[in-house]
Amino acid sequence: MLVPSSHPPEATMTLHALSRTAPSPARRFRALLAWVTRIREERRQRDALLSLSDRELRDIGISRYDAITEARKPLWR
Repeated sequence: MLVPSSHPPEATMTLHALSRTAPSPARRFRALLAWVTRIREERRQRDALLSLSDRELRDIGISRYDAITEARKPLWR
């Protein structure tokens, strides 16, 4: 059973609009830190991949070409 709201429709619309506001500065900063941390870790892993010998690369099932291709990917991929 639906119960009619005691608030006028304008108030309901305002409440819905408030729930879609931008994230707080602290939350945006934490998101930025998480992104930077992820990018640095990916860069570290790609550098480590390039430092492997051809034999080590064969052991993990990739070629030198695959390692170079992965290492050259842009940071956002």
